[in-house]
Amino acid sequence: MGKEVYDASEVARSVFQRVSDAVERDIASLCFESDEETLRQTQNAQIALYTVGVATFMAFTDEAETPPAVLAGHSVGEYGALASAGFLSIEEGARLVRLRGDLMAKAGKDRPGAMAAVLGLDDDAVDEVCRNCSRPGHVVVVANRNCPGQTVISGDAEAVAEAAEALKAAGAKRCLPLNVSGAFHSPLMVESAEDMGLALRSATFSKPASSVRLISNVTADVVEDPQSWPEMLERQLHSPVRWTESIRRAGALGIGLFLEFGPGEVLSGLVKRILPEAETLAIHGGSDLATAKQLVAGVPA
Repeated sequence: MGKEVYDASEVARSVFQRVSDAVERDIASLCFESDEETLRQTQNAQIALYTVGVATFMAFTDEAETPPAVLAGHSVGEYGALASAGFLSIEEGARLVRLRGDLMAKAGKDRPGAMAAVLGLDDDAVDEVCRNCSRPGHVVVVANRNCPGQTVISGDAEAVAEAAEALKAAGAKRCLPLNVSGAFHSPLMVESAEDMGLALRSATFSKPASSVRLISNVTADVVEDPQSWPEMLERQLHSPVRWTESIRRAGALGIGLFLEFGPGEVLSGLVKRILPEAETLAIHGGSDLATAKQLVAGVPA
């Protein structure tokens, strides 16, 4: 994960080193030498995704004449967006992400939960099924509103299983269990969110030097006040990621080109489902950086 941009950019390599120093761990080794099972572990996946995302963004902005005007990050990606924008230092963001991963992994062990992707059903129908299947100690909620026809549910394992059957009966094409270690973005994360909030309120959030705007997962709107972000990030742990609305908000702000900074292309696919007219590019390293630079020269980004 991230080897292409690491090899292509001195700036990216510097980000890897800064994160490694901040969390006292060899992140390059984690990303390049770990097997898939190791990288899937919450406490490993989150710091790896953060590092690769920020490194790719910094490699791009080191070469591009026009930096992105709007940023958004999906779940843990929001920390990468904050560090990339300048609301947080790379080091402080890394330490927060390490803590977030540890807290979420612990929550998954203390109260095991589950998540599932629901395909082919509108948001209102998913919301109604979750409400009908939830009761004290048997909770299931919407965790991610990823794009039209794709929603993720989260909660107690039995409640998620019950909701999945009800959703298929209601017309969902598929309900796919996700390989995760806990019920993220659900009430099962409230205790972890409170612990995370203590660290967030002790962190230093600053106004970025640039005019970049950042859209929150929780509100699906631009949050400009640096001191609002600790609350946003605490709430994010137990609230749904409103990705569909966030991308539509970016479109309403005039964004026509969406660049994905990180190891995959999933978010680019979601953007095309939300805004079919948008142009997207997932950036992994050398040739992608050059292509993105050319695109940005002529398209709002």
